[in-house]
Amino acid sequence: MTLEEKVVKILNEKGLLLACAESCTGGLIAKRITDVSGSSAVFNCGIVSYSNDIKESILGVKHETLEKYGAVSEQTVREMVQGVLRLSKADIAVSVSGIAGPNSDNTLKPVGLIFLAIAYNNEIKVVRLNNSFSDDIRNQNRKSAADEAFRMILDMVGE
Repeated sequence: MTLEEKVVKILNEKGLLLACAESCTGGLIAKRITDVSGSSAVFNCGIVSYSNDIKESILGVKHETLEKYGAVSEQTVREMVQGVLRLSKADIAVSVSGIAGPNSDNTLKPVGLIFLAIAYNNEIKVVRLNNSFSDDIRNQNRKSAADEAFRMILDMVGE
């Protein structure tokens, strides 16, 4: 059973609704969830907020947060997950922002630096990944982030 199949199964068993806010994964988490039959019972929405403008205007990330810490930061994914949870009225939400590569952005943060946040039962947990793949860097970073998001969901809801 794949990670996303496990997530759909456990969320269905617990009657929980999931939402996600994605940046560097570009909708991969939502895509993998919706590839699973029966996901409509547990998946509310996915927002791909690739630009800072959308992070601010849709998800409610503070301009000051983006200015001070950047899009790829613990602070930003915390605000992203709170925003998608508020918008969706889901029970559990996950957010991700990072540098997928193969090149860095104008902040010079390293390729493979990814932050994920999960919110459930008034608790938010953040994970920082420091990936260093040598092959197919962009896709490997995105896959790694999605896999970690699914593991975080399973850990949070008590697989």
